[in-house]
Amino acid sequence: MPTVVDQILTNVYEACRGNTSGSVADYIPELAAVAPDGFGIALATSDGYVYEVGDTAMPFTIQSISKPFTYGLALADHGEAAVARKIDVEPSGEPFNEISLDPVTERPRNPMINAGAITSASLIEGDSAEDRFERILTAYSNYAGRRLTFNSAVYESEARTGNRNRAIGYMLRSFGIIEDNPDAAVDLYFRQCSIDVTAADLAMMAATLANNGINPRTQQRVLAPALVERVLSVMTTCGMYDGAGDWVASVGMPAKSGVGGGIVAVLPGQMGIAVYSPRLDEHGNSVRGVEACRTMSKKLELHFLHVTRASRSAIRNRYTVAETPSRRRRSEVEQEALAQFGTRARIYELHGDLLFSGAETAVREIGNLDEDLDALVLDVRGVDDVSEVARGMLSALRKQLSARGCRASLVDPRAVLGQTASSVDSTAPDGRVFGDLGSAIQWAEELLLDRFCVGPRQPEKVLPRDHPVLSGLTAEQYDRVAAVLEYRSYSREELIVSTGQSTAGLFLILAGQASSTFTAPDGSHHRISTLSPGMSFGEMPLLARTKFILDFRAETDLSVAVISDENFAELTRDAAEVKLALLTNLATGAYHQMNTAIKSLGPFDIGR
Repeated sequence: MPTVVDQILTNVYEACRGNTSGSVADYIPELAAVAPDGFGIALATSDGYVYEVGDTAMPFTIQSISKPFTYGLALADHGEAAVARKIDVEPSGEPFNEISLDPVTERPRNPMINAGAITSASLIEGDSAEDRFERILTAYSNYAGRRLTFNSAVYESEARTGNRNRAIGYMLRSFGIIEDNPDAAVDLYFRQCSIDVTAADLAMMAATLANNGINPRTQQRVLAPALVERVLSVMTTCGMYDGAGDWVASVGMPAKSGVGGGIVAVLPGQMGIAVYSPRLDEHGNSVRGVEACRTMSKKLELHFLHVTRASRSAIRNRYTVAETPSRRRRSEVEQEALAQFGTRARIYELHGDLLFSGAETAVREIGNLDEDLDALVLDVRGVDDVSEVARGMLSALRKQLSARGCRASLVDPRAVLGQTASSVDSTAPDGRVFGDLGSAIQWAEELLLDRFCVGPRQPEKVLPRDHPVLSGLTAEQYDRVAAVLEYRSYSREELIVSTGQSTAGLFLILAGQASSTFTAPDGSHHRISTLSPGMSFGEMPLLARTKFILDFRAETDLSVAVISDENFAELTRDAAEVKLALLTNLATGAYHQMNTAIKSLGPFDIGR
């Protein structure tokens, strides 16, 4: 099933495919013969995942996109200082094939124009021409993560028509930039330009640069970090020839184009992008490629000056309600259902600054979950800042999951995702919004129980006679207890007993919900458990003669029946059989309550 990012790329592809301006490179016969309307977009993340749309498997020759990769190999062979004595790193403002050198330094202005690229080729070490080309082909293949191939037909075509590049080579020899036979350097340049790649290959090559020189799939280091920095710097200022200034302003990613119709762009630390479309503009850049990159940069907020503290992954933690249940006490039947089906509800905790790259990792993983997922909780309390594109991606994800029958909710007390209202409609695509994680997990459990629990659910209200603490009593015993029951009501959020208070009796919940909370030294409140009809509290202070260690307050409008200290003491003193029955029921209930509490404890408690 297409993910949110797949849909974004498809939208960009459809928006750009109607642009048929420009023309294929006709000064190389083999390039003039390619189908002009091929078009593909590939995006490779820094962890090696590739998104593709269109003709991303169509082979074409790498051409000038080879220049930064050969430049990197020359830097590895000789070091930055030695290469800098041969090639400058200044934008040229001239066509890529201009026969010229910098008038002051008498060096090629940068390695991204033909004069600089031929110089880079001349610096590649090897015992023979074949050795030098094999080193280049192997390096490119390591970037791509697969063995690339050589296109002999394009090479022969370039060699027949490449007199302008031979003139550049002899110019370089006359100035001492190339110290050996210039024909050998030019021929090696023709060969490197004639290596076949696909858009998917180029995206992975760009992702390797984005990943600090390590191929994200093979984990092979291809280029040292310091040299990656040098290569990307030159790509930023010089990679798009005399259109570099507009590119940096409107797209804002280190990039390189080739007359074969390819463009690569790199967002350091995050992704590589490649576009294939052979129709070129007056600068020699792919028309659709430039438009697609500009559109993606704007839609996905990829400009490198926009990137601040984006993390490699936005996902801090992930777990299911089976692993970390809510603090609401459940009946045995409900517990069994949640144990069986709890994996169908998942919680994802996100953190950091949520830009495109961080959001992409989240929507990719979540979007690829089993289609039998019933509930999703996105906890964004740890998120600091959210870009518009990330906000849109997460909203689209929730709508996509809703169409599959999976209901989503947010834990977003600060409304960082911009959703300020929570729908009460369980089928609403945007889902529910909660202020705390515990409530969201409880919501997910209720959804699972509504779908899968076939036994009796925890009742919404119970009569005193049916309360588990009083179950099993004979009619005479029950009458003895009923005679001393006090009935009380509490409003929502009303405090019932507070920490440090002496025993206040045994509270039997008849309707509504109560919660126990712990107050931390910083004044924050943490919910320990939620109690429903049929449950009780106050047992331990009553039996052990201790003080309350938690606050108890009404979570909803609450009705309880209370056996006071005095009445409990009188019952257990004068009626031994009543005492035994009550203690047995209390012990059984305490065991189940403790078991539930232990299951709910885990490494995810902060702020629940």
